[in-house]
Amino acid sequence: MKFQDKNLMEFTTELASKAAVPGGGGASALVGAVGVALGNMVGELTVGKKKYADVEADIKALMEKAEDLRVKMLELIEADAACFAPLAKAYGIPKDDPNRDAVMEEALKHACSVPMDIMRTVCEAIALMQEFAQKGSALAISDAGCGAVCCKAALQGASLNVFINTKSMKDRETAEALEAEAQGLLDKFCPMADEIFDIVFQKIK
Repeated sequence: MKFQDKNLMEFTTELASKAAVPGGGGASALVGAVGVALGNMVGELTVGKKKYADVEADIKALMEKAEDLRVKMLELIEADAACFAPLAKAYGIPKDDPNRDAVMEEALKHACSVPMDIMRTVCEAIALMQEFAQKGSALAISDAGCGAVCCKAALQGASLNVFINTKSMKDRETAEALEAEAQGLLDKFCPMADEIFDIVFQKIK
């Protein structure tokens, strides 16, 4: 059974175990899916309301994009587990094996690929949350803020799964390129998520 098809009890029980997967990457993808789902909740509570008729088309477009991102992030839970498998296997290669370094290097690069995809995807979600917070029903604005918080956590969590692997890579050019992209996403979208939270907080406190 795929991780995305497990119930919450099953998934979190496996997450809490000593099993290699799911881990931080899969957890980040799940949290990101939860965050963007809250955006769609805002949308559902907005469409059809006379007060928001002028932004209904915008909200419906946002909801369509958000649903695509939600599904993608759930799929990335499984993808993250698959991309970590070769690295887990590589760590088991004897250190005196002449092929170990090459296998390890390739596995490290592969292990970075899905966390980077999670970061990119959740950044798209944060941008959507900003619009949901601006245009959505005032009655659901707290959900937009909560969604932004979840998406920020997912972004930061996925970044740790990039940096822990790039740190061990011998190909520093590739490692530094991945680190630069990851840091750039953090620098741009964490403040955006914080701004959404602050705006929401000020409106409801």
